[in-house]
Amino acid sequence: MKNIAIFASGTGSNATKIVEHLEGHPSIKVALIVSNKSTAPVLQMAATNNIATLLLKRQEFYDTENLLKDFAAYKIDFIALAGFLWLIPPYLVQAFPNKIVNIHPALLPKYGGKGMYGMNVHKAVHANKEKESGITIHFVNEHYDEGNSIFQASCPIDLQDDPSTIQKKVLVLEHQYFPTIIESLLLI
Repeated sequence: MKNIAIFASGTGSNATKIVEHLEGHPSIKVALIVSNKSTAPVLQMAATNNIATLLLKRQEFYDTENLLKDFAAYKIDFIALAGFLWLIPPYLVQAFPNKIVNIHPALLPKYGGKGMYGMNVHKAVHANKEKESGITIHFVNEHYDEGNSIFQASCPIDLQDDPSTIQKKVLVLEHQYFPTIIESLLLI
């Protein structure tokens, strides 16, 4: 059995889709939901699905390697970032080479980097009158949104689309592809 930890900072709609997709899987299990916010709705989703949770404290996350002990206890093999906004520290990237993936709500390398998440991305896409947007699933390295790309999918942007409409179109792609790409990476 391969055990996944999902990191999420908010509602966890992508985390929920991953959990639903992998429910009952013969060789992959979501073993842990990790969040940096005690009020994040994703923690309630984890409780509803009987998935263990871990709450990160910023200083401990960056100044110690204690998280590796927690991951060893849960036998974590793979990490999926599903709306997690903190930069992953080097010790974690080194401990899980090519085993940490992120989903970004744009077609990288456009609209990536520090501060480019959620509606910030969709507002920038709208402001620049892009004709398409989409998602990028990529491996995580020590820099925001610079890891090697694994998969991209795009959607058309119409002139009348506002940032909220763009967000909805991109979220459809996130939910459609992120769980299956994670599964495929774990079955290699």
